[in-house]
Amino acid sequence: MNPIKITRQVKALGLCSGGLDSILSALILKDQGIDVTWISFETPFFDAKAAKKASKQTGIPLIVKDITDAYMEMMKAPKAGFGKNMNPCMDCHTLMFAKAGAIMAQIGADFLFSGEVVGQRPKSQTKSALRYVEKNCGYDGLILRPLSAGILPETIAEQKGLVDRSRLLSISGRSRKPQTALAKKYGITEYPSPAGGCLLTDKGYSQRLRDLLYVQKTEDKTQLNLLKHGRHFRLDSRSKLVVGKNKAENKRIMDLYDPQTHIRLRCTHLPGPDALVFGQTDEAALHLAATITSGYTKASAGALTTISVFQKQGTKEIEVVAPESGAFHNLLIQSP
Repeated sequence: MNPIKITRQVKALGLCSGGLDSILSALILKDQGIDVTWISFETPFFDAKAAKKASKQTGIPLIVKDITDAYMEMMKAPKAGFGKNMNPCMDCHTLMFAKAGAIMAQIGADFLFSGEVVGQRPKSQTKSALRYVEKNCGYDGLILRPLSAGILPETIAEQKGLVDRSRLLSISGRSRKPQTALAKKYGITEYPSPAGGCLLTDKGYSQRLRDLLYVQKTEDKTQLNLLKHGRHFRLDSRSKLVVGKNKAENKRIMDLYDPQTHIRLRCTHLPGPDALVFGQTDEAALHLAATITSGYTKASAGALTTISVFQKQGTKEIEVVAPESGAFHNLLIQSP
C-alpha cells in the first residue's frame, strides 16, 4: 500500500492502564506529531486511578468509561478461557479494544494503540494472543503497539504513512531495562510497578468472585464492589455476610449500604464492626449472621450479646452468644 499524503494531523486513541508502557507508547507517537488521546475502562475489578494520574502527569487527554455490564456478560463464557485465577485476559483485551474502536470512530481517530510488549506476559502478550485480540475485536489492522511494532506485522496506519515505522521500537521479553531507559529520556520519574492492578489475578479475590457468581449466582454490582472489602462469610447458598475489618472498611461498607435492599447488623452497646447481609435470608441465616458479627465485637466469648438488625421493614434485636475466636472459620470465603 502506497503512503498517502497527509494534509491534517493524525489522531490516535490508546488504551491506558496508567503504567509506564502506556505512557511511553503515547509519548513515542507524540514525538511524531500525532494527536494522542487515552481511554481507560473501569469495572469492580480495576479502575482508572493510575490512568488519571498519568494523564495529569503528561497532559494527555483521558476518556474514562465504565464497562461493568459488558464485562460481566463476557465473564460468563470467555472464548479464550481464564488464566490462573479468574482473569480472562485475552477476552478482556478484546472487549476493551472493541469498546475503544467505537470511541475511535466517534472522535475521528485514525487508529488504536496500546503499550503492550511482546513476551512481557506469558498468556496475554504473546504474538498469538495479540493476534487473537485483533481478529476478534473488530478492528483488525488498526491496533498499533509502538513498543514492539518492529517485530509485529505492519498496521494499516504504518502502511498508509500515518506513522513512521522506522521510529517505532522492537522491545520484547520481560526485561524492563529498555523502558526504564526511555522513561529517563522522557523525564518520567513516577509510575506504578508493572505488577498490574487487576484484582482478577489475585487468588483470594478470585475465590470470592467464584463464590458470588457460581454459588449465590448473582452479578449484583454492590456485592461485586464489596468483594475487596471486609470479611466474607457464606451463610447458605442464598445469602452471604460481609463484616468490616476496621474503621476504614466499615466506612466503605456503609458507603455501599442501601437500607431499602440490604440488611445491616451492628452491636449498639459495644464497639464492633458494621456488617451487611445479602441475598434471601431466613431466621436461621439471620441468627447465624448476628452470631458471627458478635464475634468481632468487644464481647467476651460465651457472653450474651445483643445485635441490632436494620431492615426495610423495621429494626429488631437478636440476642446471641458471642462465639470463640475462629469458630466460623469454615464459613469464611478466602480474602485477597
